[in-house]
Amino acid sequence: MSTPVIAFVGAGNMAASIIGGLVDAGHPAQRIRAADPHAETLQRLSATAPVIACGDNNEAVAGADVVILAVKPQVMATVCADIAPALANGNTLVISIAAGITLESMQGWLGETTAIVRCMPNTPALLGCGASALYASAQVSAQQQEWAASILDAVGITEWVESEADLDPVTALSGSGPAYFFLFMEAMIDAAVEQGLPRDTATRLTLQTCLGASRMALENEVDLAELRRRVTSPGGTTQAAVESFESSGLRDLVGSAMQAAADRARAMAKEMG
Repeated sequence: MSTPVIAFVGAGNMAASIIGGLVDAGHPAQRIRAADPHAETLQRLSATAPVIACGDNNEAVAGADVVILAVKPQVMATVCADIAPALANGNTLVISIAAGITLESMQGWLGETTAIVRCMPNTPALLGCGASALYASAQVSAQQQEWAASILDAVGITEWVESEADLDPVTALSGSGPAYFFLFMEAMIDAAVEQGLPRDTATRLTLQTCLGASRMALENEVDLAELRRRVTSPGGTTQAAVESFESSGLRDLVGSAMQAAADRARAMAKEMG
């Protein structure tokens, strides 16, 4: 089959990142459309990728093979109602990247026969190193699953989850996860400054340490616990810090925080469905 025509409803940062990844991966810009209510957003997008800018949502989605809904959850119902007639008679795959909007809600707005993939991306997709989880409705074909994975693979890695409910802990893990690391890095920097380091020095060392630790974890076949043990000399400085973390209940604190995020994802589904 020919390269799919992909329409983006919403052309903000996440959509622009996915479009940039697709074009860099060789997807023809002429087979990508984008609609957005803000003309300046489309102008910025067109300056970086020569995609087809559309005047309205229906112009973008008409005849498209894949429609990516990159809009805020609060306006999803309105957007779906707008484009539903254009999707009624086709075999279009709809990919939603909005948190908290369930398949049941989407099918209520778009029709029960609509093929829908829910996607939970994260902000590192802006740099091409995102982590996205996907879940497909029963109407999604094997070809459409391949399309969905290839689109999100253009900005990082993808994982299919076994149930829609799995997207709630995914939201708590990779969806919200970047903020946890930013917070931890802030705390490390502040602690180093308290101990006498200049803030710019503490910042550079913290950020590079985070990058190095992540690369070590990605590029080694051993598990994280073993990597940690290799850094932790008996009776040394790292052991003192790790024991302080453990005695202060770091694992329980992380677990509680992620549970709060997952609970909020479920609550959002009820509020916006």
